Amino acid sequence: MSTSDPKFETRLAVTEADLRAAQRLRYEVFIDELGGDGPLVDHEERLERDEFDPFYDHLILIDSSKDSEKGEHVVGVYRLLRGEKAADVGRFYSESEYDLSALKSSGRRLLELGRSCVHKDYRGGTAMFHLWNGLASYVLDHNIEILFGVASFHGTNLEELRQPLAYLHANHLAPPELRVRVLENHFQSMDLVNVADIDRRAAMINTPALIKAYLRLGGFVGEGAYIDHAFNTTDVCLLMDTEKMNAKHKSFYTKNRAT
Repeated sequence: MSTSDPKFETRLAVTEADLRAAQRLRYEVFIDELGGDGPLVDHEERLERDEFDPFYDHLILIDSSKDSEKGEHVVGVYRLLRGEKAADVGRFYSESEYDLSALKSSGRRLLELGRSCVHKDYRGGTAMFHLWNGLASYVLDHNIEILFGVASFHGTNLEELRQPLAYLHANHLAPPELRVRVLENHFQSMDLVNVADIDRRAAMINTPALIKAYLRLGGFVGEGAYIDHAFNTTDVCLLMDTEKMNAKHKSFYTKNRAT
């Protein structure tokens, strides 16, 4: 599985050096930029890592002009776990925040996404396009039916986030058969604004680009938000049923794979 242009290559991490470069990028984004932390974060080596890393596939975007010896070649990351592999870990990462019973009992082929990030110098260009094409290939290769994972708003101030959270709750709540829910002891309602008072423009301005991208493809969100103080984020669970994916976008990614 490989997609190339003069600078970029998208593939799975295959060496320890690849994984460390991915963890180094995650450190720059999640620790340096967003102020997060975690029990296995290595501040001395500047690696953002956790106990799930050895079990997941790591989809990486490589800039071939960068120095791989210094770990600078990985400029984008997605962490992936297929449903049939979750037993090796014992659970999905998302289960520390969400009750996934609806998904796990659905009989559908699942893929958990996480730790998605792009180096700050590559945002706004074609990097995310390449990373998503790599993800589309992975989804097709493994006949994935449901994609899901935690996505984050920066910060934990609910007053600042009430418009985008309320907009998601009012307009993009997952159908009941796929509706995961924040664990009860951490449940934070997203129904924070009367529907008539939701400002769509303000909500979209304050919604991260990655979440908006999933919504454009036909994605949903689970019930409730999770306040992650360790990572300084407010999390929502994104879900996508590939059978209901926006037809225009699905056709584009399928066509791109064929060529």
